[in-house]
Amino acid sequence: MKITFLGAARTVTGSNFLVEAAGKKFLVDCGMYQGKITEQLENSDPFVYDVSEIDFMLLTHAHIDHSGRIPKLYNEGFKGPVYATKATCDLCGIMLPDSGHIQEVEIEWKNRKRMREGLDPLPPLYTAEDAYNCLEIFHPVQYDEIVEIDDNISVRFNDAGHMLGSAIIEIWATENGKTTKAVFTGDLGNNDLPLLDSPTMISNADYLVMESTYGNRLHMRNDEKATMFLDIVAETLDKGGRIIIPSFAVGRTQEILYELDKLREDLGQDEEFARKYEKLMNVPVYVDSPLAISATEVFKKNTELFEEEIQEKIKRGDNPLEFRGLQFTPSADESKALNEDHRPAIILSASGMCEVGRIKHHLKHNLWNPNSTILFVGYQAPGTLGRTIVDGAEKVKIFGEEIAINARVEYIEGYSGHADQTWLLNFIWSFTNPPKHVFLVHGEYEGQEELKRKIEDSSECKVTIPDFGESYELGAEGPTLLEETQEIEAYRKEFRRLDIIDRIEELKESIADMETIVMKKNLETNDNELMNLEDRVKEIQKQIQELMK
Repeated sequence: MKITFLGAARTVTGSNFLVEAAGKKFLVDCGMYQGKITEQLENSDPFVYDVSEIDFMLLTHAHIDHSGRIPKLYNEGFKGPVYATKATCDLCGIMLPDSGHIQEVEIEWKNRKRMREGLDPLPPLYTAEDAYNCLEIFHPVQYDEIVEIDDNISVRFNDAGHMLGSAIIEIWATENGKTTKAVFTGDLGNNDLPLLDSPTMISNADYLVMESTYGNRLHMRNDEKATMFLDIVAETLDKGGRIIIPSFAVGRTQEILYELDKLREDLGQDEEFARKYEKLMNVPVYVDSPLAISATEVFKKNTELFEEEIQEKIKRGDNPLEFRGLQFTPSADESKALNEDHRPAIILSASGMCEVGRIKHHLKHNLWNPNSTILFVGYQAPGTLGRTIVDGAEKVKIFGEEIAINARVEYIEGYSGHADQTWLLNFIWSFTNPPKHVFLVHGEYEGQEELKRKIEDSSECKVTIPDFGESYELGAEGPTLLEETQEIEAYRKEFRRLDIIDRIEELKESIADMETIVMKKNLETNDNELMNLEDRVKEIQKQIQELMK
């Protein structure tokens, strides 16, 4: 068996892995890059493999950074099959066309700018119609079902607990009378994630390809995040402000709705809690995302994947995705009306990283307001607008207009659908027969390095952090790094070049923020503040020196 890492290698998005085994070539995931790097490293760049040679694909889940380039793959001649759980197929049925629509809108905006510059227009990566068409090659499978691809390859999808339908995929491949087992985790969920079951523990594997999004981070416990959420909401409402939640349309939105419903149940005897509860009860909660609205309906049709306790509640007629005060705003006019109404409200809107969609309009109308709160509940990729806000920028550009960030900015990491360091380690430790080798993917390199040390210090597993384009032969004694092709080498160099450009842009923004702070505070700045600013400037100088190396 051979694996080539063609996405989510030392970065978080763009999952794409080419596997060659038992005379077949197949993909695990085919996702889009997200964040600033997409402005340079276009998702429309050619695949570095011959699409006509791919026999089938295994899809871990529906999030666009795992599924988003399937329509492009289809347009270039791949006709499947794509194996995925039924819920993943259902969600791709709404998410991929939505992505296609976004591609059309984005390229229309870019082409207007190109035409003003005298440049030829560009086609979209794919259209909504292209995305609908590619759905014909999706083949739904059930959790725990052994799928016999042929006499020598079989797979099984297990619940990953990350989002509805997400899967850990076990792959058995027999070559020359010997069977090798590789496991791809996709994205692993938290063990205390609302609505969904915990990730399935796998008993054995020869090789493990594991995500590492929060390889160096720990999440707060479920009860802590619920209390924190209620406190933030109540304090903002007390000021007459609005709570804007940039929420991933599929997964986080439904979990926040569940959390709101649960908070309404847990009134208890505490007087202050009761006050906050009443405040929450009397404010409207808007889900302002057509995709999130459709996804919520998909959730309602797949309730057999919920925790047993929640399934029992639903059978009693108490659906946690429905409650008094909840309102959906499917149309653009209804969305615009939310920003014309300045009364306190909770607004959940996509996209979760604030790159596209209606959330940008809500940020434009609320970031400047010191009474409002922007509450992040999911991972923010480097280079995204969401990451810029979370990292403490004083102003951002939205639709070409510079917006001051005066609103309260909060990030409750415990709502993330990704396992933190503890649960990633627990997943490793849960193997009865641990893998001989672990490949860490889907993470930022600094976090991956820490997780690698933790795994190797606490288990017998050896760990590799593969770079983009690296291919490994999975042998009986361990993996062998293969010599890369010239095409892969050139692609990796371009990837690195563009990554450096992104980092330089981030440094420029940091320097601009620093200058604004120093100029604004001028002589009023006290000694401690000046020392802190001096330390930050030195840190930026150090980063620049590192880049120059």
